[in-house]
Amino acid sequence: MGKVKMFYQRTCPHCIAAMQHLGVLMDENPAYRSVQIEKIDEVAHPLVANKYDYYYVPTFFLGDVKLHEGSAGFDNVKAVLDAALES
Repeated sequence: MGKVKMFYQRTCPHCIAAMQHLGVLMDENPAYRSVQIEKIDEVAHPLVANKYDYYYVPTFFLGDVKLHEGSAGFDNVKAVLDAALES
């Protein structure tokens, strides 16, 4: 199972929604709780964020592969978790 990196900003409404989707999905499917998600605040950790190729938040990477960038609906977040479980 791969580790997910999630780049976000604390005040971003799209990031807040994506985190809420993560919580709902993990409550609905306990298998998702086993996915390791490293949440990286790009404002607090710009040196880490600058090593990755993205422009919008939230952005999800599985290893070094970008899975999703920008506003993330419920299905987008689910697809990230499914990809992590399959890897």
